[in-house]
Amino acid sequence: MIIYNLFPLLAGHVRDWQPHLVRAADLGFDWIFINPVQYPGYSGSLYSIKDYFRLNPLMVGDSGAAEAEAGFKAMTAQAKALGLKLMVDLVVSHCAFDSDLIKEHPQWFRREHGKIVHPSCLEGQKVVEWKDLAQFDHKKTKDPEGLFQYLASVVEYLIDLGFEGFRCDAAYQVPEKFWRRLIQETRGRHPEVVFVAETLGCSPHETAQTAQAGFEYIFNSSKWWDFSSPWLLEQYNLTREQAKSVSFPESHDTPRLAEELHGNIDALKRNYLFSALFSSGVMIPMGFEFGFRKRLHVVKTRPTDWERTDIDLGGFVRSLNRTKARNPVFLADTATEILPAHNPQILLLWKGSVRARQEAVIILNKDAHQKQHFHTENLYQYVQKPGPLRDVSPEYPLEYLPTPFDYDLRPGQGIVLVTSPQ
Repeated sequence: MIIYNLFPLLAGHVRDWQPHLVRAADLGFDWIFINPVQYPGYSGSLYSIKDYFRLNPLMVGDSGAAEAEAGFKAMTAQAKALGLKLMVDLVVSHCAFDSDLIKEHPQWFRREHGKIVHPSCLEGQKVVEWKDLAQFDHKKTKDPEGLFQYLASVVEYLIDLGFEGFRCDAAYQVPEKFWRRLIQETRGRHPEVVFVAETLGCSPHETAQTAQAGFEYIFNSSKWWDFSSPWLLEQYNLTREQAKSVSFPESHDTPRLAEELHGNIDALKRNYLFSALFSSGVMIPMGFEFGFRKRLHVVKTRPTDWERTDIDLGGFVRSLNRTKARNPVFLADTATEILPAHNPQILLLWKGSVRARQEAVIILNKDAHQKQHFHTENLYQYVQKPGPLRDVSPEYPLEYLPTPFDYDLRPGQGIVLVTSPQ
């Protein structure tokens, strides 16, 4: 999955989405991920859904339900005509605190001391509680079948709108039993539908356990890697046989990378190159390609927040997405190993796919400010199968790979070498 996150509050009305869809397709993305599209509660948060069967007026206007859905389906048809598949957030761990569901089905909700429980998480030493949300009680509800059937009908509603994939928000907070049944029954009716688990913030063990419910993909934590610590590959190897994973250099939940890196274009390219090639899936939010610096907000963002910058990574992103799509070693979560390099500022990464019988060697300059030298007596010592190596780097590809190999990598530059798949 090569995913472009069309953030709906930034994109505005669905009638204005086509230029973003065209741009995403031109850049080589094959999936469009859209954050929740349903009617929000009093807070206005995309993730606080009051009515699961009504669309957000900020996306479809104040027209009637039939007209709103027709307009939305016209957009999904445009996306499919461009060769794009659509994925949407599926929020089944909670709903808006002012949802009518609380009055209509009080037994569906978790309570403590007689009061509805708000979802919460631990940020550092502080517990953050979302008071605009009410938590479903998947584990102890007295009406598990009613809750399941209601949420299954939500999935059918979204599929009818044109979605073929679901990013399952806070998937680890919902029992594996629920996911296994929902995924199996949905696939029985719609075999092409893909389920992706959002598992950020939970332990590697919880991630692996969630993946076992039948998810095709999970999201990994490569965004926070320092290019040297062992934890990322440890986590990756713990889960990669359970499910494929998706990397991202930034998301709607994180600060903008361009802001964190003070607009360093070489660092932006470095991080996207690693994200795109590390795991089978990759995702960027809209605006990354232009170096946007204003953080996306699930309540406050509006189309007027679209930024004018002097950054355009379109050519780099397009070339890198093409490299990913054309080489099967980058389309799976494969055996991956960090190899020793004489220069500590160089990341030397090997990947190998048994199924595709293809290997890759990535030589990445961790330093986004200065050139770094890489030397090896023989590049071919890093691959196991004899045969030619090709340079498929998104920038400055080499037609000839000399032995010995000496190269001064530009700041943040990555050299991407692959064997021919067999």
